[in-house]
Parts: sequence; C-alpha cells; structure tokens
Amino acid sequence: KMNFAGGEPFINDVMLGELCRYSHELGMAVSIISNGSLIKPYWMKLYGEYVDVLGVSIDSFNPEVNAKIGRGGDANNKHLERVLKVREMCEEHSITFKMNTVVCNLNWEEDMTEYVKKLNPKRWKCFQVLILKDENSGAPGELRDAKDLVVSREQFDSFVKRHEHFDVLIPEPNDVMQNSYLLLDEELRFLDCSAGGKVPSESILDVGVGVALQQAGFDVDEFYNRGGIYDWTRERK
Repeated sequence: KMNFAGGEPFINDVMLGELCRYSHELGMAVSIISNGSLIKPYWMKLYGEYVDVLGVSIDSFNPEVNAKIGRGGDANNKHLERVLKVREMCEEHSITFKMNTVVCNLNWEEDMTEYVKKLNPKRWKCFQVLILKDENSGAPGELRDAKDLVVSREQFDSFVKRHEHFDVLIPEPNDVMQNSYLLLDEELRFLDCSAGGKVPSESILDVGVGVALQQAGFDVDEFYNRGGIYDWTRERK
C-alpha cells in the first residue's frame, strides 16, 4: 500500500493524481491523508478510481477548538461542512472513508459520538499527540511547538474509553505509533523516529530500499499489533 500524506498532498493536486494513477497501475493499494480543504469534485472524477482509501484529519467538531488547533482559520470555519462533502464524494466514487484524530490538550474531553455516526468511517484512527525532536518540540530552528498540546496517557485513554462503542476505532498512543510506520520524505529517505526525532536514512535512490530500510527504525511487530494490515483494496476494474 502507498500512502500519500503531508503537509497537505492536495496542494499539488495534479502531481498527486498522477502518483495515485501510477501506484494503482503498479498494483498497489493507494491511500491519502488530507485535511479535506482542497479536495474538489473534478479531481475525484479524474483520479478517484485510483484511490482505495481517503483519510481526513478531524481533530474536533467544535469550530472554536478547530480554530485554536489551526484548522479552518477562525471560529466560523467550515471544516465540518467540508468534511461532510468529502465523505459524499468518497461514497460517490467507491472510496473507503477514514478519519484521523490527534488527541491533544484541546480536544481530549470532547464527545464526538454524534458526528462520527454521521460520517460513518470505515476506520477511525486516534493518535496521542507526539512530540518529536527537530519537528515540533519548540527548540530553536523548529517551525512548531506542540508542547502545550500534550496529553497524558490517562487523558488519551479517557478519550478512547468515551468512544469505545465504535468498533472502527483504532487507538494509537505514543508507544504504539512511534516506530510502527515507514515514513519517506521528499528525498526518498526513511525517517527513523525511534530515538524521539526524525533521523533520515540514506536515500533509496542512492543505496536501494534494502539498505535504507535497515536505517528506518521500523518495528514490524508493532505494525502488526496496531492492526496495520486490513482490507484496504477496492474492487479493481
């Protein structure tokens, strides 16, 4: 499976579409993680058949909380409205709809039951906000400081407990998430998060996948334990 994430992948929607097409033609399942703000009907008509799973980041259904987190711009934002439209487009084009939620200090007490029922995702992944060195720890030279958004494991677990009646819920606390993903950056280097940062491997263009993969810090057992394998492929034409 090939997963395109960002940043926001739809900023360069034509390149994204062609990458989806190429990956599909190679026989891969294709998934995208987006904030939903730039997904347009014309793109779905052109490229939707090459996408198996579309995940949308939804950290709150409260406009004021969304504004504080940085989604939508202000307390009158239309994030929920956009997400509902994306959900409809996924249904129209037979794309599995998934939700991603980062549980943080601003949303851990929220009850999302009403809106999750409306969206009816096939999977709902809930992540405990993770601080990584050189990424979001607020150190000099970093673009982000997420320390004020940190929640304890107990707070994260309380959010999960509140929504445990959803059988599609996949909780990922820090100890599960940190080493169970294979991440590639724009230079095709794996990013090793095992030491609390993002340490790049050598590029697969220079040393090949096998060598670079040994530098990725990837925990394959944790990948299986978090339910990394599931039915993610749409019916092929």
